Amino acid sequence: MPGNGGSVGWPIPRGGRVVALAEELERSGNWLFRWRGWLPLIALAVLLLDLRHYRYLGGSRRVDELWELGCFLVATFGLCIRAHVVGHAPKDTSGRNAREQRAASLNTTGLYSVVRHPLYLGNFFIFLGTISFVHAWWPAVACLLGFCMYYERIMFAEEQFLRARFGRGYEDWAAATPAIIPNLRSWKRPDLPFSLRNVLRREYNNAFSVVLAMFILDTASDSVVAHRFGPGRLWLCALVASHIILALRRS
Repeated sequence: MPGNGGSVGWPIPRGGRVVALAEELERSGNWLFRWRGWLPLIALAVLLLDLRHYRYLGGSRRVDELWELGCFLVATFGLCIRAHVVGHAPKDTSGRNAREQRAASLNTTGLYSVVRHPLYLGNFFIFLGTISFVHAWWPAVACLLGFCMYYERIMFAEEQFLRARFGRGYEDWAAATPAIIPNLRSWKRPDLPFSLRNVLRREYNNAFSVVLAMFILDTASDSVVAHRFGPGRLWLCALVASHIILALRRS
C-alpha cells in the first residue's frame, strides 16, 4: 500500500513502461529549464493585473520612491551574486544555454563552495526585488510560491544531470554544500580570476530586464494614481541609459 499520500506513491505507467516519480520530476524540470525565461513575464503580468487600485505607500510619492529604490537594491544584490558567479566561471559552465543542461566541468569553488545553486539564489533576489516593487502582498506571495515550485524542479533536474556526469565527485561536493541557503564557513577562493568581459557579455541582458520591468511597473502604477498615462522620469532615464549601454555593447 502507498503511504499517506494515497496513489501518489505508485509509479506512473507511461508509453508501455513504468516511469518513476523521480524521472517525471526530472523530465518536467528539464522542460521548465528550457522555458524559464517566461516566468518573469508571467509574474510581471500578474503584478500589472493587480494595479487597478494602486496607491502610493503611506500616501506619499516620496516614500513610494524610497521603497522602489530599496526594491532595486535587492534586485541589484541578486545581479551581483550572478555577476560574481559568471565572472569566475570556467568556460562552458554557468551559462545562459536555454535548450538543455550543459557543464564541461564541476564548479566547487567561489560561491559554489557555499551553495550548490548560486545563480538561482541570485535569481531569487532579482525576482524578490521586482515583485515587491508595487508593494501588493497577494501577487508577491503568489509569484514567490510559483518561483519556488518552478525552480525546485529545475534544480532537481540539474542535479540529476550533474550526478550522472560527474558521479562520486558531484556526490561528495553536494553532501557538503547546501542547495540554496549558503554556508559561508565553507568558502573557498575561486580557481579563476574575475572576468568583467564575461559578466558584460553574459549578464547585461539581466540587468537591462530589471530596469525595464521596474520602468513598466512604475509607469503603470503612477498612471493609475494620476488617472493618466505618464512615465516616471527616474526610471525613464534609467531605461534610456541602459538601452544606450546595451546598444554600445552590441556595436
